[in-house]
Amino acid sequence: MTRRPATDAELDRLEARMDAWLAAWASSQESAAPDDRPLLLDVTRDDEVPRRWYVRLAGESRDVIAVWLTLRQRTLAYESYVLPTPPQRASEVADFVLRRNYSLVGAQYGIGPEDALFLTGELGTHCVDEDELDRIVGSLWAYIERDFSTLLRLAFEK
Repeated sequence: MTRRPATDAELDRLEARMDAWLAAWASSQESAAPDDRPLLLDVTRDDEVPRRWYVRLAGESRDVIAVWLTLRQRTLAYESYVLPTPPQRASEVADFVLRRNYSLVGAQYGIGPEDALFLTGELGTHCVDEDELDRIVGSLWAYIERDFSTLLRLAFEK
């Protein structure tokens, strides 16, 4: 069954809901204990693309993990840049991410713009709520944290 595209009014409500979720998350990070390192570094809206957010997260294996959230008529698209495609060891990296894709839920590795490795996914707009937003951002963070060191070693170690 094909769902109809969201109306402008529905997208406006969903956009406001996402803004509220991100603002609440940012507010909760500000009230964290001083010795706790906040996960959320900042959230900005894209001035050039309507209904697009840039979320920067603190990483451990990678200093910063950036996630783009783009609200479209039918889907919420999400993506995170992982690393450039290595010039010498691309087949080893490709083998690793193809095998890793088998176990990922709601996201997949792929080659995107600038011939770089991205982690991407989409969710129907009718499914977007605060729990799904938590799952999306948390999953991208966890997948990159789990795989980044291995990807660097595969890509650039001699």
